[in-house]
Amino acid sequence: MSEAPTEATETTEPTDATPAVPPTEDEVREVLRSVEDPELRMSIVDLGLLYGVTVENDGLIAVDLTLTSPACPVGPMLQGMIYHKVSQMPGVMDVEVNLVWQPPWDPKTMASEDVKLALGIW
Repeated sequence: MSEAPTEATETTEPTDATPAVPPTEDEVREVLRSVEDPELRMSIVDLGLLYGVTVENDGLIAVDLTLTSPACPVGPMLQGMIYHKVSQMPGVMDVEVNLVWQPPWDPKTMASEDVKLALGIW
């Protein structure tokens, strides 16, 4: 008894080759809400330290932030925390974290009302 030839069947498996869509600026800001200034134990977003987020179509995310003072010793730690959080988001190919000094940080005008209350700023 001879066996009938079998037809080769083509199976289509899902691939990871489809690039993920980069996150929106609002999605990046929301993720960064969980990053806290280690000294003040408050969100960098609520403190007003986050100056800008730029999302490129190719998945490059640029984050501009400032520190409470130019001599703040936690700058590198904050940069690392931001890089780690944003780089874990789907669709992110690279993250650039920039320290900027203009305009100078002013909690009276840049911090949220909750932060002002917590810091005793009226």
